[in-house]
Amino acid sequence: MWDSMGTSGDDIDIFAVSEWDARALLELYRAGGWWKEEWDPSHIPVLVKSTFSFVVAVHRQSGRTVGMGRAISDGVSDAYIQDLVVLPEFRNRGVGKALLLRLVEICRARGLSWIALVAEPGTSDFYQESGFVVMEGHVPMRYQGGESR
Repeated sequence: MWDSMGTSGDDIDIFAVSEWDARALLELYRAGGWWKEEWDPSHIPVLVKSTFSFVVAVHRQSGRTVGMGRAISDGVSDAYIQDLVVLPEFRNRGVGKALLLRLVEICRARGLSWIALVAEPGTSDFYQESGFVVMEGHVPMRYQGGESR
């Protein structure tokens, strides 16, 4: 289901979706280096449906899904952008920026003004060009397991 549309350049459309082809999204997760082969791809449709906002970029001529991103949020206080990826052959064409700005637009339209993300090394300039700033003194952390002490 597509609930809104925007355009990036002359040949890419950006759609906010609540469902999408899991195989196309799996290709994008792999392109981003974010997929472990032991994970179950049947969970992708639930991930899309359960996400606050999920956007995809579609190449108009081929119909191929060439990018995606999502915002996770409770819809009340803040949002986190993640899983922003564009297939290598479509990078440096404004697709990633269009996806990012569409997610920000959706969050702001829903009243969310605290929007954050964790940038991969070497990508901070890309995000700063779109209005994000480094949160000095903050360190992103991820749970890795282990026992409490």
